[in-house]
Amino acid sequence: MIAVYILVGILLLALIIALLSPPRYQIERTIIINKPKTYVMGRVADFNHYKEWNPWQQMEPSAQAVITGTAKRPGHKYEWNGKKIGAGSLTLRDIDQKHIHFDLVFLRPWKSKAADNWLFEEWGADGTKVTWQNAGNLPFPMARLMWPMIRKNLDQQFIKGLNNLKLLSEGK
Repeated sequence: MIAVYILVGILLLALIIALLSPPRYQIERTIIINKPKTYVMGRVADFNHYKEWNPWQQMEPSAQAVITGTAKRPGHKYEWNGKKIGAGSLTLRDIDQKHIHFDLVFLRPWKSKAADNWLFEEWGADGTKVTWQNAGNLPFPMARLMWPMIRKNLDQQFIKGLNNLKLLSEGK
């Protein structure tokens, strides 16, 4: 009987922690790439280059991927389905001279939506300062309980992705 009370206590504590955890997240990382802004933007806004630099797609190269729409235009879409990386889609919502905005939808491991935004600024003679931002909701209760682990993973993946983009863009 004591074991049941302990288990109920642990479950209640987990729910309280989830309730007190932030309902939203935001991640932002920046890198300098020694290539012109339009060149770097083209690598991000064209999903035909996505597997060359995106760390999640590199994590599971055998995942199914479908690319639709016109590259670098609103409506351009990348859909994925894999065992490790789950399922979802990334759709180019808006693009201008300095920004690319994507709508990110996760279907698995849990349903969620996020905004994936990019800022490209001229840096020096021929360089580009690239800022990658991602923000969204943390579904209750599991994502909120797992937020510290998710944040650490996102930080690492953003750094890896930006470094991959730098290598791809600079041809190293």
